[in-house]
Amino acid sequence: MPLSLSKHGETAEVKRIGGSENVKKRLETMGFTVGSKVTVVSEMAGNLIVSIKDSRVALSREMANRIIVSGDTRRSGA
Repeated sequence: MPLSLSKHGETAEVKRIGGSENVKKRLETMGFTVGSKVTVVSEMAGNLIVSIKDSRVALSREMANRIIVSGDTRRSGA
């Protein structure tokens, strides 16, 4: 499922990155690589703030739609 469908507090694993090579490379430099764990910190109007590799990153809904995560999301701290 796309990262954009994840809710506040959910943690998931990145399975695939979609988009052009430039988009894939940009997301990779921000830490979005296959196998990385990502946690949704905040969501507002579809835009996300996520925690990945000890950093917080803001993503538009469009960019979050390109990041496919495992459907096995869980609440952090659970």
